[in-house]
Amino acid sequence: MSNEDESFIPIDEHEEFVSEDGRKISRKGIYLLPNLLTLGALFAGFYAIIAGMNGNFNAAGWAILVAAVMDGLDGRVARLTNTQSAFGAQFDSLADMVSFGVAPALIVFSWSLSSLGNAGWAASFIFMSCAALRLARFNVQLGTVDKRFFVGLQSPVAAGLVTFMVWVAYKYEIEPGFGLAVATAVLTALTGLLMVSNYRYYSFKEIHFKGTVPYVVFVMAVVLLVVIAQRPHEVLLTMCVCYVSSGPVIGLYRKLKTRRSNKTDTASES
Repeated sequence: MSNEDESFIPIDEHEEFVSEDGRKISRKGIYLLPNLLTLGALFAGFYAIIAGMNGNFNAAGWAILVAAVMDGLDGRVARLTNTQSAFGAQFDSLADMVSFGVAPALIVFSWSLSSLGNAGWAASFIFMSCAALRLARFNVQLGTVDKRFFVGLQSPVAAGLVTFMVWVAYKYEIEPGFGLAVATAVLTALTGLLMVSNYRYYSFKEIHFKGTVPYVVFVMAVVLLVVIAQRPHEVLLTMCVCYVSSGPVIGLYRKLKTRRSNKTDTASES
């Protein structure tokens, strides 16, 4: 009797080829721990969609936060435990599309953009499609760009900005009127476009958890956790706004610096 006949549920065994000591070998199965974290992020994103559609925007905000934390952990855990795989990379991208593309678009649409009709769903679609384009570009550029920086705004931060804005407004019982809905639509679309822009954002991948850090860094981390615990809605939204703004600000600074250096070179030559 073959293995396929012995299987109670007819599911194909995952197999991928990896390079080991200069040889291509076949590896069956998937690594459990990093993919469980990715599955947790996917579940949190799906729950955020359900909560947002039901008008429970507080639960939706927490779910997006959980998804972002788990998304940040799965890759680092895979690298620390040497359990990276092609399957894990693709699974992570698909989970990100749900948690940081579809979920935020539906949450913000359910909160205020639905009142704008076609313009509302267009803004939501721009955000979602840009998230898909951002993830696709990230996958094909992996290993060819400077690891210290991301090209374009990361989808978890973009999702945080859009979702946490709704989160804070819901906490303070702010009713989304026409003016606020229009402003939200513009912000949602612009955030989506930042994901496919060429602005560079610091990736924080140079922070190694295996190494040592100055004592003051640990103290600052404790202070930051305390501040977030006091007012998580406001602090997390502020952090997202600052990080999202850093890309255009640094890009503008570099452009002005380049122009000044060009003018200086031209003046010295003349």
